[in-house]
Amino acid sequence: MQSASVCAMNVNSYGSGLIMGMFYLWLTLGITVFVLLVIYALFINRGTKWNKFWLNVIDGLIRYFVRYYHRAKLQSIPLPKQGAVLVVSNHISGLDPLLLIAASPRPLRFIIAHEQYDRLYLKWLFRYANAIRVNRHLHPERAVRSALKALKKGEVVVVFPHGKIILDSEPAQKIKHGVIKLSEWTGAPIYPCRIDGVKGQGEIMQALVKRGQPRLMVAAPVICRKETEQSCEEYLLRIMQNRSYNMD
Repeated sequence: MQSASVCAMNVNSYGSGLIMGMFYLWLTLGITVFVLLVIYALFINRGTKWNKFWLNVIDGLIRYFVRYYHRAKLQSIPLPKQGAVLVVSNHISGLDPLLLIAASPRPLRFIIAHEQYDRLYLKWLFRYANAIRVNRHLHPERAVRSALKALKKGEVVVVFPHGKIILDSEPAQKIKHGVIKLSEWTGAPIYPCRIDGVKGQGEIMQALVKRGQPRLMVAAPVICRKETEQSCEEYLLRIMQNRSYNMD
């Protein structure tokens, strides 16, 4: 009876040891994969140099994710090496910011609507990346001042000038006038972009996992002046709403 009890204890001990061994094996494997991804992101796949270590890592991982998971076809945004720049794009999904990051040779400062910025699981990241929070209904001028400050420092500011997700299937809508004014006040060129081919159009988080073949096209930059506001707005709209552009 005693020997049977001892055998049972040995079996239980062996099973527990096996489970712990497998746990540590998978933990070691996971840590190794993570370290390799960080090294890859930092030294091989990084497209630009951010001012924070983990932003450099995130930048590299985003480029890997967009290129290999989503099989994106991206036209590189030909930004000048320094100086204030505005980047505008149509907005069709939560994948759009990642596509712009992957296509940019410089760090980007996104203007983000407060309902997205304040998401509990994303707020820390937006704050860490110095994104500009805008509440269109309460003190929107604060976001304008922050954007002006960033442009005067020679940074690249990204604006989705419709202010929300607008699908190609919806009626055409005018853009918010703020981006035109920012170009007027600072002399910053606007680089208009057009995104399409996203699988999860109209969705935020789901668009990140739905594998499509997104495309990004960049048109010639323009500097808006007070006397050319209307033509500048029409030009930006024409680029963002162009549905016949072929990347192939």
